[in-house]
Amino acid sequence: MKSVRRNSEPRADSAKQSDIGLVAALSIGVGAMIGAGIFSILGVVAGISGSAMPLSFAIGGVVAGLAAYSYVALGKTFPSVGGAVTFLVRGYGEGVASGSLNLFQYFSYIITIALYATGFAAYAMTFVHLPSKVWAVGVVLAFTAINFLGSRIMGRAESVIVIIKVAILIVFIVAAFLALTGKGSARLSPATWPGPLAIFTGAALLFVGYEGFGLVTNAAANMAKPKRELPRAIYGSVAIALVIYVLVASGVVTNVPLNILKGLGDSALAFAAKPSLGQTGFRLMAMAALLSTASAVNATLFGSTNIAYQIAKNGGLPPAFDRKLWGRDVEGLFITSGLVLVFVLLFPLSAVASMGSAAFLLVYSAVNIGHLRIRRQTSAKAWPVVAAAVSCLALFVVLLYHMIATAPTSAIALGVTLVGSFLFEVVYRRTTGRTFGRILTQTDPASAAAPPPAH
Repeated sequence: MKSVRRNSEPRADSAKQSDIGLVAALSIGVGAMIGAGIFSILGVVAGISGSAMPLSFAIGGVVAGLAAYSYVALGKTFPSVGGAVTFLVRGYGEGVASGSLNLFQYFSYIITIALYATGFAAYAMTFVHLPSKVWAVGVVLAFTAINFLGSRIMGRAESVIVIIKVAILIVFIVAAFLALTGKGSARLSPATWPGPLAIFTGAALLFVGYEGFGLVTNAAANMAKPKRELPRAIYGSVAIALVIYVLVASGVVTNVPLNILKGLGDSALAFAAKPSLGQTGFRLMAMAALLSTASAVNATLFGSTNIAYQIAKNGGLPPAFDRKLWGRDVEGLFITSGLVLVFVLLFPLSAVASMGSAAFLLVYSAVNIGHLRIRRQTSAKAWPVVAAAVSCLALFVVLLYHMIATAPTSAIALGVTLVGSFLFEVVYRRTTGRTFGRILTQTDPASAAAPPPAH
């Protein structure tokens, strides 16, 4: 996932120096979605939706596409580096609702980093056998140090990593379908699918693999022509991710018998490459997974720290997240890393994946509900916004039911995080007098200059 800039002030330089074009914006979305998510949770989803896993990916993509409509409309009307942070304040005002939702969004990213770190550990163990928790904690600490010292090298490598991992996935897709047999194709038959509840549970669980398209809106303020480029970048990245996900899932199902696939867990994709590409394919996929999960930990750690920085700057978090340490804005980085380690140490991968998807389903439904409140400003059609809010909430309910039945501790932790965000916001406002009140009073130049778009 890509990072966001550290301030929301108007650009002092000329547009020529910092404009983000369509290709760069597409790279942000594709890189954020086709990354650590598919390498980390493929085996978990296979254990739930089985041979219907491609259908689960398709359903998740459709829901993401519906949610993308609001992000496009809001991003075109209110282009800023704040993205969903700004959207929630616009939709709910500067009160407790937007403050607590933004805190919950921050915790959602923390859970996602824990998912990526746990996925990294699973693949690292195939090369050097150390306990999973050791690898997971190690990668978080390593990239905390890199972010502290300066992550320019990793930042420049992000686009290269995107190209590498997408290329490897395409090689896997081609090899899997070239090696397709009658027995393999029979595994995709609807006769082998589980019931609808399992299929929709799988779709809900893997939604964390689609949520990255929202980060494209963080680049809207730096786009030369956001009204034209933002929709193409968001819809295009969702479409690309959906196609690749469905093809990869189909390749996995046709290559590996279901009874074996369900037992592969978090390194399923690398094992699925062995039948068509041999041991070389396994190692190639494992290396791609290591690159992808490592870069995702790095970028999402940086990005979530910046989100916390912006929330604190607007008054929604304690000054510690906006405070300099050793002359640098890193105190929030250390707090974020510490919170990530709590989730890494306390929860297994499947639990973290469930919490991450459930959290983002709530955040995306909240953005869409908030959008309905200000729809006149964006001139958006009502039915896609309503459909997105309802579908995100429906998948959340399905996933919550699954969590309560299979991992009640995770469901409790998610509830505590949500309620805790609300209580913290209420208590914090009353005890400090600080308010989340700078977004509506400081309009971004780009949004101020542009009237609401016509759809």
